[in-house]
Amino acid sequence: MDSQALYGILAEALPEAELKINGGEGKYSVSVVGSVFEGLTSVKRQQFIYQFINEHINSGEIHAVTMQLQTPSEKLVSEPT
Repeated sequence: MDSQALYGILAEALPEAELKINGGEGKYSVSVVGSVFEGLTSVKRQQFIYQFINEHINSGEIHAVTMQLQTPSEKLVSEPT
């Protein structure tokens, strides 16, 4: 699996979200900004993403994922001015 394939999976699952995927060879950095994360803890946010990629983790296509998962308002606060 390459980063474009992973992007496609998450873009289909989260059409309203802003996505950035980096990496390859099974190791990826995933950044998602979406209102879907409103009211969720960081663990619940990760679990939400894992539901879409677990089959690829179980198959060995993905073996390391780093996630940055934010709501739109959190992104605004964290952006440099």
